[in-house]
Amino acid sequence: EDVDIPSRRVLITGATGLLGRAVFKEFNENNWNAVGCGYRRAQPRFEQINLLDSVAVHDIIHDFQPHVIVHCAAERRPDVVESQPDAASQLNVAASGNLAKEAAGVGAFLIYISTDYVFDGTSPPYKETDVPNPLNLYGKTKLEGEKAVLENNEDAAVLRVPVLYGEVERLEESAVTVMFDKVQFSNKSANMDHWQQRFPTNVKDVATVCRQLAEKRMLDPSVKGTFHWSGNEQMTKYEMACAIADAFNLPSSHLRPITDCPVVGALRPRNAQLDCSKLEMLGIGQRTPFRAGIKESLWPFLVDKRWRQTVFH
Repeated sequence: EDVDIPSRRVLITGATGLLGRAVFKEFNENNWNAVGCGYRRAQPRFEQINLLDSVAVHDIIHDFQPHVIVHCAAERRPDVVESQPDAASQLNVAASGNLAKEAAGVGAFLIYISTDYVFDGTSPPYKETDVPNPLNLYGKTKLEGEKAVLENNEDAAVLRVPVLYGEVERLEESAVTVMFDKVQFSNKSANMDHWQQRFPTNVKDVATVCRQLAEKRMLDPSVKGTFHWSGNEQMTKYEMACAIADAFNLPSSHLRPITDCPVVGALRPRNAQLDCSKLEMLGIGQRTPFRAGIKESLWPFLVDKRWRQTVFH
């Protein structure tokens, strides 16, 4: 039988990751012919491509001829970037610039996923036109990646997002969900950062924004440049952990707020809140309330199965 394959084609890099999986699903379920590529975890579901292999990148783009490319692949762990700067720069900067050049070659609209960490966090909220000043090497490589993308492809888009969470395969996949074990094991006290102001953002919402941006661009070639998207609930990690405990009716008295600036690891901006009004004015956006989103993301990882009954029935 003839299978009806949608005519709009999208290629997603980093499709095995937390954000990439959500982006793939969003396009796939909304009448796009989506192809995902990954590296270590690619097979069997996705194409295995090393983004540092320029021939392989050229070949998949020329074979598939995508209308849109969403570039989710990155080294996004700030402490790993600090310890492996060359590898991080290769992926976050060099591979992004090359992808932008290849996208331009076939007339594909590239969306490059960037970060709120391009800002120093001293004067929020930040508009797209505000001058970046990254505090850590991760933010610097992503900012260099933005420049490499726009230099190689002036019709591309940069989408900056903050800390992400969603349906994880392992709790460590997100800086938000990784706290769940500390919340659940209430027999020992846990120190939680109560200094840095964050805006946890559901990957489903970012995926929707990517699709809406792509569809807007299909109708209007002036849709390009830099954009911001973020959840609008301001929380420290301590406040997120308390909200997680509350969502699952778990105690939170063992969680200890630490209000000092962290001294270990890469420097973090105090408050890099993103102003999202540019996308909102285009009629683009979606926000899942944190409590609902975190419950959906974390319930499979509940240790005490009896809680599942009380939470969901």
